[in-house]
Amino acid sequence: MSNTTATQTQSPSYKEVALGRRSVRVYDPSFKISREELTELFQEALRAPSTANGQPWRFLVIDSQPVKEKLLPIANNQQQIVDASAVIAVLGDMESYKLLETVFSRSVELGYMPEATKETLLPNYTKLFSSLPAEQMKKVLYIDGGLVSMQLMLSAKARGYDTVPMGGFDGAKLVEAFGISERYVPIMLIAIGKAAKEGHPTARLTADEVVNWNEFTL
Repeated sequence: MSNTTATQTQSPSYKEVALGRRSVRVYDPSFKISREELTELFQEALRAPSTANGQPWRFLVIDSQPVKEKLLPIANNQQQIVDASAVIAVLGDMESYKLLETVFSRSVELGYMPEATKETLLPNYTKLFSSLPAEQMKKVLYIDGGLVSMQLMLSAKARGYDTVPMGGFDGAKLVEAFGISERYVPIMLIAIGKAAKEGHPTARLTADEVVNWNEFTL
């Protein structure tokens, strides 16, 4: 009988993922993440919370080298654009309320929501979001887009990948170059791949310096 034991890969703890995540800007250009695995990563990220469960996030994944080259000048010629396995453009849907029927109906079918609740909430939320001023709706999109982006980056780290969120790009040029309609608001770009150089650690304020209890005294 062989005494050899199979080596098992242990998933990192949440603490290891949260403390180990770094913003990586130097990537191994030969490392590729398959679309299948990226899709699985998105399935995890899409569990992020959103306003009224509206899930207003939309994504453009750029994994073709010629298309990354097209994106490069739009993102201020940051090298990670072309060296990362993929770049994810996170967009917010100004008309995401049009899919509330789908979301709520699916919740009813799965037994997560009574039909009566759907019949009450759907018209109320549809009226609310369809009548919001554009700037107020954009605030909702930025908040929800930030939530899903953070979850995506943590999911990536848990799988052994590296990421960096990028605000340094021209949103107007992005929508023009990729034919994105005015319905969608660019929120951020996220480069994802394998680090060729680890992201450097950064100093952080302590909890005592930023947290108040019951009254704001800072």
